[in-house]
Amino acid sequence: MKTTKNYKNIALTAVIAGALSVSSMAVAKDLRIVSWGGAYQNAQSIGIFQPAGKAMDITINEDTYGGISDVKLMVKSGADKFDIFSSGSGSCASGGAEGVLEKLDYSVIDVSNHLPGMFSDYCAGADIFSVVAAWNTETYGENGPRSWADFYDTDKFPGTRAMRSKVDGQLETALLADGVAIADVYTVLDSEEGITRALDKIRSIKDHIDVWWTSGAMHAQLMKDGEVDMTTGWNGRFDVAKKDGAKVSYDYKTGIMDWEGYGIPKGIANKDLAMEFINEMMKPEYMAEFAKYITYGPTNAQTYELGLIPDELAKALPSHPDNAKHQLTISQDWYAKWRTVAAEMYTEMMTE
Repeated sequence: MKTTKNYKNIALTAVIAGALSVSSMAVAKDLRIVSWGGAYQNAQSIGIFQPAGKAMDITINEDTYGGISDVKLMVKSGADKFDIFSSGSGSCASGGAEGVLEKLDYSVIDVSNHLPGMFSDYCAGADIFSVVAAWNTETYGENGPRSWADFYDTDKFPGTRAMRSKVDGQLETALLADGVAIADVYTVLDSEEGITRALDKIRSIKDHIDVWWTSGAMHAQLMKDGEVDMTTGWNGRFDVAKKDGAKVSYDYKTGIMDWEGYGIPKGIANKDLAMEFINEMMKPEYMAEFAKYITYGPTNAQTYELGLIPDELAKALPSHPDNAKHQLTISQDWYAKWRTVAAEMYTEMMTE
């Protein structure tokens, strides 16, 4: 009987040890976060990722990735490569619709002070940016394309162009250039015929598109090197490039306003800690510090209300009222419904 009791005790000890081991793994004090590299991730790292990690006493390991397609591949393959990813709202909407993301727990993540529409079930908004038409000031001076109609007008603005190799934010430029009102863009795009109309507009300037850029770092470098005369791209990247000597300018009147946020891949081991870390990153102090390094606006309204951003900097941000009033805002609903189909059609257009 004594031997049996010993075996029972040993078995019980093993079960408890195993449970503790699993529990320890679930609350591991490190997280892996991926973003887009370059000036953007540098600003995130200095302003948000590392200080937030220090505040929570956890180690933050950073890497770059290729977008929502990498998240989908990771989840579908059963890999566990990263815990949090930085993503545009449309891509997050697409991932949520396909079931590859964890639904965020807003009892843990505080977005009570966020601007309207700056968070969703699968993405907690972190910053607001704009897709704009930027031009080389050595080519056009200060008289570059100040509308998408200008960007697509190869007679009025001869020269080489670049566009993104992914569909996000690109079809909208085409319809705005084709005379569709801001309020009607997503109504027109709500069919394959509407998507085809946008793609046909891009086809009309395809011979003038020398580069299909794949990252923010790439489109910023294109302008720094003077490799193209104009390109679509993200406002903050151009501002950093200009500080580094690039001959580049843009106008928010071409702006397509979007927001970037944080999502969690489905099934990761560190889900609970990832939720807590996203909550930490939502604080206005981090967003204000981030804006010092790249001109993207905060999603937390307290950042403005508490005066954490100087007026001069605030007026340069895409979400400032003087800038936002000109712009189309990206539709998450459209991207959740159409992104996969539109992306396939867009890739086919690029490679045909």
